[in-house]
Amino acid sequence: MKLVTWNVNSLKARLPRVLELLEAHAPDVVMLQETKCQPDAFPAAELEAAGYRCAHHSGGRWAGVALLARGVEPADAAAGLPGEPAVDEARWIEATVGGMRVVSVYVPNGRAPDTPTYADKLRFLDAAAERIGALSDGPLVVAGDFNVCPTDRDVYDPAALAGATHVTEPERERFAALLGAGTADAFRELHPDEPGFTWWDYRQGHFHRGMGLRIDAHLVSAPLVPRIAACGIDRDFRKGPKPSDHAPLLLELAPQAN
Repeated sequence: MKLVTWNVNSLKARLPRVLELLEAHAPDVVMLQETKCQPDAFPAAELEAAGYRCAHHSGGRWAGVALLARGVEPADAAAGLPGEPAVDEARWIEATVGGMRVVSVYVPNGRAPDTPTYADKLRFLDAAAERIGALSDGPLVVAGDFNVCPTDRDVYDPAALAGATHVTEPERERFAALLGAGTADAFRELHPDEPGFTWWDYRQGHFHRGMGLRIDAHLVSAPLVPRIAACGIDRDFRKGPKPSDHAPLLLELAPQAN
């Protein structure tokens, strides 16, 4: 099974690139973030024409998350995260596909430490850990933009970001709590030492200069860890016409052993 997570930074602007991704990789499940769609403007027809059924949580101009499943309807879809601080921001959607629970999540940015938005980010991560703990006994993949660099190796220059959001200890402690709730970081399971950047600022040529952050991830529950076969970034989708500032992160799970 192949799963992809991608913060598209506006599905309307990036729909041709999303359709390109679907054709290039034929993923079984796609988790999208920052779709920025009004509920009645989500491009379900175009995605269904490409062979994908959709479940989405759309909040308008900001945020928005979606799940796409190839050839099947995402079952038992549930929008929203119990205990999240802002229920109208459309940051969490989950459904069952292929016998596993899959989640698309877009964690709040947090803006700056010691602000209300940062406090809300920590509360969101606390709520996510509780929900993951409730689901992680079974096959589970939680994927998306976590807006946290788990360690210094996930940052192009730790000194340049010292004290800024994404790298503070409270954020990193809460990301660790997501793992402690019963998941593993699929990319790090296979690539313990590679930077694995998934986001680059549009400005000042950061992408071409290698100035990135690893803030997107697939978290998989213990029953799925032995099935992790591959996990990596397709950098080509950070290039070309109208790229997102994120690259898609692909996860391949081997068939379940009999």
